[in-house]
Amino acid sequence: MSIGAKSRSLRGIAAVVVLLAVGATGCADVVEGAKAGAKKAVRQRSVFSLTTGDCYNPNSGVTDTEEFSVEVVPCTEAHEGQVVGEFKIGGEKEYPGEDGTTQIADERCPAVAQEFIADTWTVPEGVDLFYYFPTSESWKTGDRAVSCTYAKDKGTFTGSLKSGDLDADQLAYLKGSNALYEALWANQPEAEQVEDDFDGYKKQAKSVGIALDMHLTALKGIQQPETVKLRTQLENAAEAWKKAASAKDTDAFYVAYDLAFTGIDPNKTVAARKELKLATTVPADDAEVWAD
Repeated sequence: MSIGAKSRSLRGIAAVVVLLAVGATGCADVVEGAKAGAKKAVRQRSVFSLTTGDCYNPNSGVTDTEEFSVEVVPCTEAHEGQVVGEFKIGGEKEYPGEDGTTQIADERCPAVAQEFIADTWTVPEGVDLFYYFPTSESWKTGDRAVSCTYAKDKGTFTGSLKSGDLDADQLAYLKGSNALYEALWANQPEAEQVEDDFDGYKKQAKSVGIALDMHLTALKGIQQPETVKLRTQLENAAEAWKKAASAKDTDAFYVAYDLAFTGIDPNKTVAARKELKLATTVPADDAEVWAD
């Protein structure tokens, strides 16, 4: 999902003038409404000036394709989104097009966001990853920035999403776990049937196997009972992913994949997460996938 960025709009200034004029009528409710509107107008900021940690309310809607400015608010107030990271597109002389910029954002924003939110299980339900990226017009002015945000399409949430201080075991677990599921979904073939993209599914299995091996290496340093049990379970899953990656035919792949996919069911990590004092509620999207 993407949101384009353009230049600052003057609509906020116009809103202040109109609201102040209405407030002059002396009607108490109108005055209060005018004050609230004026407060919102004063909080308007160009999307170009957003920085990591900013909490905001879009003026046009979270999923609108372009946004000129947003209302930046204290994170203690209800809001629709928060900027969780940013980066600049490099190595591109010409504008890569909307498809190209969204692909870059799709690839980089998840990793950038994890620097702000180490444990994605703490993200409120209904809050998803969005981003503001350059348009062809803003590219001509030197705009190369992509702002990665977590936002809620319907409703609001309160408080900052930034992770608190985490100890070494928590960080080691989360780094490996995040990389594991990122490898799974980032390499998910578009074809729904393995027969239609056998090589693509084998490539996915190989990527997951590599990420899982790295996760297991990190888990060896955590000597807590439930985490040790989880490591044993994931070792079996790793073998299944490797068998899927080297399968000679689709029948062999299906047999290995079933064991591999079941082996990384997030529900099976809850006990270890509880032991490590991490979030223990499986995200709704993940719960639905592994419930099938």
